[in-house]
Amino acid sequence: MSTTGKVIKCRAAILWKPNAPFSIEEVEVAPPKAKEVRIKIVATGLCGTEMKLLGSNTRYPIILGHEGAGIVESVGEGVSTVKTGDKVITLFLPQCGECASCLNSEGNYCMQIKQSFTNLMSDGTSRFTCKGKPIYHFANTSTFSEYTVIREISVAKIDKVAPLEKVCLISCGFSTGYGAAINTAKVTPGSTCAVFGLGGVGLSVIMGCKAAGAARIIGVDINKDKFEKAKELGATECISPQDFKKPIQEVLVDMTGVGVEFCFEVIGNPEMMAAALASCHESHGVCVIVGFLKSGVQINIDGFLFLSGRTLKGSIFGGWKSRDNVTKLVSEYMAKKINLDPLITHNLNLDKINEAVELMKTGKCIRCVLIL
Repeated sequence: MSTTGKVIKCRAAILWKPNAPFSIEEVEVAPPKAKEVRIKIVATGLCGTEMKLLGSNTRYPIILGHEGAGIVESVGEGVSTVKTGDKVITLFLPQCGECASCLNSEGNYCMQIKQSFTNLMSDGTSRFTCKGKPIYHFANTSTFSEYTVIREISVAKIDKVAPLEKVCLISCGFSTGYGAAINTAKVTPGSTCAVFGLGGVGLSVIMGCKAAGAARIIGVDINKDKFEKAKELGATECISPQDFKKPIQEVLVDMTGVGVEFCFEVIGNPEMMAAALASCHESHGVCVIVGFLKSGVQINIDGFLFLSGRTLKGSIFGGWKSRDNVTKLVSEYMAKKINLDPLITHNLNLDKINEAVELMKTGKCIRCVLIL
């Protein structure tokens, strides 16, 4: 029996208040309105961004989740790029194709992302209700729900045989890290790189550095349990700041003699961001900030570091234009040109989401994929 145009009741993981565990609830998901798509989510990753938001001042109650893949259930009026039955990936970074960023060949920060900061759909309302209350959206994706409603500009159609429990990582983690090396930093063959933070995104940066032909890739993390995986994916060596008495930037300069040519901060720690910049080669070092910092957090950087040729850059979604490039990245995975499998260490059902959170908090997990 068709569900098109009808409210769907399903399960979702709701965060009712800050620092609370997720609660599995029955929610009602309204049909998509004009230029919107309703998707049956099949798999979604638990990203570090969600971990940072668990106790933040976002709006509650809310359905988080932004690293998802699923199947189109129905579409609203005017939707032309996807249809019922299509396999798709959700995109926290939209691509409207009309704003100044989308029209600039070098830009990917679509201005329409700002609409998602309201935690509501474009018309100022929610498509979710639970126990008679509206539930806020997150990143215009809210993939911690068996069904979700997303704007068409935040949906990418993918290969119909792609394994959704794997390629969901292209929705954020893999693309963000891999692209930071390939697109944002433009790592060069034979270069030396350092990657601060060896979680799922940091490991994806390592994969990008290796693919670009870097000769030396130094992984930096206080959790030595991650070193083996980092080396498996391309790191030539790994170090922990806790093993040295001097600041990590001095260690890296000593190791390389001149500093690294490309450095990536993938933690979201303001002190490490300053250290990453100081680790760069004075003449032409490039430091890319990939880690997520909440609004208002300040970075204290020695101004003398800029009396040289260093470059400090931001990166979102690895510099990819989302709708254009996600489809291509999935095709590359299907052609075995990239391998996502080593990044996935755990698969759990949605009702085990709080177990997944603990695995992330304790550093025992690279990426946990939740199966809905």
